[in-house]
Amino acid sequence: MLRVDRGHDEHRVHFRSSLQLTSPVGDSQIYRSPLKSDAWPKSRAFACVQPQQRPQSHVRRPPTTIADCKGSIRLATLDTSGTAPSTDKPQGLIRALGPRIATAVVVGNVIGSGIFLKPGNIAGESGQFGVIIAVWMFGGLLCILGGLCFAELAAMYPQAGGLYVYLREAYGRPVAFLFGWTEVFFGKPASIGALSVAFVGSFSLALGGVLSPTLQVLMAITLIVVMAWVNIIGVLWGGRLQMVVTIVKATFLALVAIVPFILIPFVSETIDIANYSTTVVPRQSGLAAQVGVILLAVMWAYNGWHGVTPLAEEVREPHRNIPRALFFGIGILIALYIAANFAYHGVLSMSEMKAAGDHAGEEMLKKLFGQGGLAAMSAVIMCSTFGAINTNLLQAPRITFAMGRDNVFFRSLGSVHATFRTPTMAITVMAAMSIVLVLSVAVAKHMVMSEDADPVAAATEAADTTTTPPPQQLVPLVLASLRNDSIFGLLTNFVVFSASIFYMLGVLAVIVLRFRQPDGARPYRTWGYPFVPTLFLVVYVWFMMQIYQSNPLESRTGLAFIALGVPVFFAYRYFAQQR
Repeated sequence: MLRVDRGHDEHRVHFRSSLQLTSPVGDSQIYRSPLKSDAWPKSRAFACVQPQQRPQSHVRRPPTTIADCKGSIRLATLDTSGTAPSTDKPQGLIRALGPRIATAVVVGNVIGSGIFLKPGNIAGESGQFGVIIAVWMFGGLLCILGGLCFAELAAMYPQAGGLYVYLREAYGRPVAFLFGWTEVFFGKPASIGALSVAFVGSFSLALGGVLSPTLQVLMAITLIVVMAWVNIIGVLWGGRLQMVVTIVKATFLALVAIVPFILIPFVSETIDIANYSTTVVPRQSGLAAQVGVILLAVMWAYNGWHGVTPLAEEVREPHRNIPRALFFGIGILIALYIAANFAYHGVLSMSEMKAAGDHAGEEMLKKLFGQGGLAAMSAVIMCSTFGAINTNLLQAPRITFAMGRDNVFFRSLGSVHATFRTPTMAITVMAAMSIVLVLSVAVAKHMVMSEDADPVAAATEAADTTTTPPPQQLVPLVLASLRNDSIFGLLTNFVVFSASIFYMLGVLAVIVLRFRQPDGARPYRTWGYPFVPTLFLVVYVWFMMQIYQSNPLESRTGLAFIALGVPVFFAYRYFAQQR
C-alpha cells in the first residue's frame, strides 16, 4: 500500500511487481519502478507523482531513476508476488455489533439457570420473603454500581478481553494473567458445563425423564461443540443468534412473572397473598450469614452482568454503546428478577419453595397448569440456558484471545481466522475445557455413587457441625457434594467466589487508573466517583468474608486455583524467553 499526498488530499495506491504506469489519480500520475540507486534497499520501490500533460494522449515515459522523478517521492515495500499487499489480510477483529446486540449480550449472558434453579434453595437458606426480595434488589444494585465503574474502563480500553485488559493496565500482566487463567481453565468452563448439563436435564424432564445419564452427558458435549462452531463461523452470526435467543427467553421469563397475576380472575389457585408471610426455619442462624449465603446464590443469577466488555473491540462506537448496554441490560434484569420472585412466592408457600429445591419454577407452573406447565417451564429453562451457553462462548474466548495477543500465554490463542475473522483457536480451547469438565464431573459422580455411603454421610455431618473444616475434611466434603447431587451448586458457588475477587480488583482499577493515568482519555466517567467504587468495594469485602466463613470448600478451592496460576505464569515466561 502506497500513500501519496497531494495538497490536503491523500491517495492510497497498490503496487504491482511489474514496471507500469498506474491509472491517473486526480491530476497526477503514479509511476512505479525498481530503484537503481545502491543507496536504497533493493526490496524498496518508489513512486513519482507528476502532473498529467495535455493533451491526455501524451504520456510521459516511466522514470527509471530517482533523479527522473520531479514530483513527490514515497517509499513502499516491494511486492514481488504480484498479489495485493498484506494490508488486505485481516489484521484484527471486526466491529460488527450494534447497541441492540450489545444489550442482548448483557441480558442473555446473565439470564441462564440462576433465576430458575436458585429461588427454591434461597428460600431454604433464609425462610423469610422480606429478606429474600431485599437481597435480590441489593444484588441488582451492586451490579449497577459495578456497571458504572466498568463503563469507564470499557470506554478507556475498547479492546477484546474486557476485565483482563483493565487488570493489565492497572496492575500489570501477572494479575491479568491470573484472571485469564481462572476464567479460561476453571470459571467459564464450569459455567458452560453447568449450563449444558442443565439444558439437557430440562430436555430430559420435558420428555418424562427417558434419557440415561450417559446419553445426557453425550448430548451436553454435542451442544457445546455445535455452539462453538456457530461462534467460530462469525461473530455476527453468534451475535444475531444471541439477540434472537435473548428476546425469546426474556419474553418467556416475563410471561412466567405475569401469568400468575393474569390468571387470578380465572384460576382459584394462583397468587395467594398469604404466601408472602409464610416462613420456614432457615438453614443459616444469623441474619448476616443468611444475607451472605443468599447473596452468593443471587450473584450467580446476576453473574455475567459485565459480559459485553470482552467484546468491546467488536462493538461499534464502544464509548457510547457499551455504557448504554450495561445500564439498560442490568435494568431489564432487575425488573425481570424481582417480578419472577413475586410470582414464585405468590403461587408457592415458603415450605413449598424449600421443598422444590432446584425446581421451583417447574413446581409453580405445574401447580397452575399441571404436567403441561412443567413441560413448558422445562422449555423455558432450555431456551434460557441455551442463550447463556452461546453468550459464554461468544465473549469468554476473547479473554484467551487477549492473553495470546499479549504473549503471556500461547500465541496461537491470539490468532484470528483469515476467513471468519474470529478467535478460532481461543473458542476451540474454551469448548474443549468445557467438555473436559463435563466428562470429569460425570466420571467423578459415577465413582462416588458406587462407593459406600457411610464415609460420605460422616463428612456431611461434619460439614453441618464445623464452621471452618480442617484441610483433611475437604476431600470428604467434595464427595458428599457429589453424592448429594449438588454439583450444580458447587460449581456455581466456585464461579461466583473466584469471579468476585477479580470484580473487586476491576472496580478498584478505576481508582488506581485515576491516579496512574490522570490525563488518560475517558469518554465516559463513572458517575458518583469516588463514592460509587468505594461503596462497591466495601460491600464486596464484607460479602467475601461471609462466604469464606460459611462456604469454606468453595472459597478455598477458588483461592487454590487462582494461586496455581502463579507458577504457570512464571514458568511460561521463562520458557518463552529461552525460545
